[in-house]
Amino acid sequence: MAERGPGPHRPVRVERWSAGRHEPADDLVAAEEPLQIVLDGEPFAVVMRTPGHDLELVIGLFFAEGLITDITDLAAVGVAASGIPDGPIALSVHALAEAENLVDVRLARPRPADGPVGWQRNLVAGSACGICGAAALDALRQDLAALPPGPSFSWRTLAAMPLTLRAAQPTFELTGGLHAAALFGPDGRLLRAREDVGRHNAVDKLVGAALLAGEMPLRMQVLMVSGRTSFELAQKAVAAGIPLMAGVSAPSSLAVHVAHTFGLTLVGFLRGDRFNVYSVPERVADL
Repeated sequence: MAERGPGPHRPVRVERWSAGRHEPADDLVAAEEPLQIVLDGEPFAVVMRTPGHDLELVIGLFFAEGLITDITDLAAVGVAASGIPDGPIALSVHALAEAENLVDVRLARPRPADGPVGWQRNLVAGSACGICGAAALDALRQDLAALPPGPSFSWRTLAAMPLTLRAAQPTFELTGGLHAAALFGPDGRLLRAREDVGRHNAVDKLVGAALLAGEMPLRMQVLMVSGRTSFELAQKAVAAGIPLMAGVSAPSSLAVHVAHTFGLTLVGFLRGDRFNVYSVPERVADL
């Protein structure tokens, strides 16, 4: 889905040093801007993110938080005109003239009084973490279903994914300042990739795109992230039906706990043909 609007990077002027010598130069940095989310007419969140794929981000976030389970749970969505994706999507979206950094969502049915309200309410969500501090344990979802057995993925398929993901990070190539997440098919084919200053944002964008395309659940896909794997990311993978999640860095103890609890295969330190499998190792095949 191509999008218009604010780009993912910004020009800056720097003083570039090398071996004691320096000179002024032009450079690019990753963009980080606030996105205002309005839910049923009320402010819901201000999320710090890299502009682009804002509709995907919000829909993926609502899905991960249990506010929606399908696109049909949405009655209306408004997005800044420049943020409406090109191409077919399974949702009617209208343009908002107010501002660039705004997504306005109306649910098809009122939220139950005791239903999920989202950890972001009345908070500014930083891009470096998704859920910080004491809110973390409260955010563990107990309503998720355990993943069914299978499928299996060749270790050679997993080993090839880091280089493929790296090649799909154009903004990182320019700025060196973004996380990335990608979905791969069982044959190792890259299906979709997203970049963002927040690794959890990148995953929400992937899940939101899958919802918009009518592809859920993602039973035959692998989620790969460019950094460490936290419990939030593991939880998002389980909610989307993804059987295996891999990261180039380490998982947290809570991510491992979530993976064991819900039957998610969790792979860490995926670098070439070396990696660790922390849970449900039978999905990694010696082929």
